[in-house]
Amino acid sequence: MLISWAINAIYPILERREELVLATVISKSGSAPCLAGSKMIVLKDGTSFGTIGGGVLEAEGQKRAAQVFTSGISQIFTFDLSGRDAASMSMICGGRVEVFLELIEADQTNLEVFKALQNALSSDEKCFTVSDLGAADGEIRSISRCLVHQNNSFTGAFQHPESWLATLGGHAHRSTYPVVTTLENRRFLVERCYTPSTVFILGAGHVSQQLAQLTGNVSFQTVVLDDREEFANTKRFPTADEVIVLDSFDNCLDGLDIGGDSYVVIVTRGHTHDKTVLEQALRTNAGYIGMLGSRKKMVDIRKALLSDGFSEERVNQIHCPIGVKIDAETTAEIAVSIVAELIQARAQKGKK
Repeated sequence: MLISWAINAIYPILERREELVLATVISKSGSAPCLAGSKMIVLKDGTSFGTIGGGVLEAEGQKRAAQVFTSGISQIFTFDLSGRDAASMSMICGGRVEVFLELIEADQTNLEVFKALQNALSSDEKCFTVSDLGAADGEIRSISRCLVHQNNSFTGAFQHPESWLATLGGHAHRSTYPVVTTLENRRFLVERCYTPSTVFILGAGHVSQQLAQLTGNVSFQTVVLDDREEFANTKRFPTADEVIVLDSFDNCLDGLDIGGDSYVVIVTRGHTHDKTVLEQALRTNAGYIGMLGSRKKMVDIRKALLSDGFSEERVNQIHCPIGVKIDAETTAEIAVSIVAELIQARAQKGKK
């Protein structure tokens, strides 16, 4: 995902008629000191903002950025953290990182695209960018880019059939991270420019309190819902993006934008409320539904849901007991196990 700080930093640089190199981690495998999607801006004088992992990896990125400025040719390089690339920094992590160094020139098209990106960011528009990198087997000498808006219009340059945008958009919307893909021997970098992954936490008890702190730290938007105002408030959930006080758990998901990038976590104060919320969640397009409870509880609820007409396929998608198996006991440990499962589900979604 194009990070908001990068979008807001790039436009003023271009407005000064300065070109820049944007370093983006486009993939990583194994252990590495960065996340896919991490970004660093490098200016011609060597000044940099952001990070792609620090250490020798970042130094290599800055060195290669200087080459990009000189040659005018963008590049993708692989850094091996298990071999000689990492030996000099005594940091044999065992991973591999691919970094795209993209020359962004201060031309009118890029000014328009990044200005439109700023506007889209401020209005929470679900858009994505497409950068045409040229022939799949050629040097990346000239990049044309466009911003594809939520209404399928676009700002910038796209010199190919518009039908391709639907295919490229599919890659962008399904992945949390930047994607390099090929269409008819043409290579593209696609990247969504919004944060659609939202965790809806149903219930505002002690586990929810711990959970909401963690979800924000790992880039999930967090919405907490409960029917008790003394529990559902910003004092108890200062890091949540939104706290909603419900009249009741009946129809509690009505009016919410719950789609494939939505994660519904059910941690209410009782079995009756859990089942009420679960039935509603199953009728949405939520990509993940998890519920706190024992295996016996899930067996009983499963039977009830199947008898109520829910398909076996849909019921089998419920995560209960929720969370990865780490023998969690305290509320904080339970929250850690739940967030670990959410991260895992998001990562698996990004690989599809």
